[in-house]
Amino acid sequence: MKHLLFVAVLPLFASGCAAILPPDVIASGELPASDAGVRPVAYTSPVAGYTDRRAVDPKPWRDQNDAQAPKGGGS
Repeated sequence: MKHLLFVAVLPLFASGCAAILPPDVIASGELPASDAGVRPVAYTSPVAGYTDRRAVDPKPWRDQNDAQAPKGGGS
């Protein structure tokens, strides 16, 4: 229990030793003009690349095995 208390209190003591406060992060309207090209935002459907694949009966395993077997004599 004492270790848990130490771990919980240590960041509080360390933050008290900070010399300055962290800077505020705000969005500025005065951003410099950039030459970087930016693509315009366009809508794309979340199902644009969907292909319907229905379940089919399995092919005979012997034909599949023969198709994968190396050509030529065995060793």
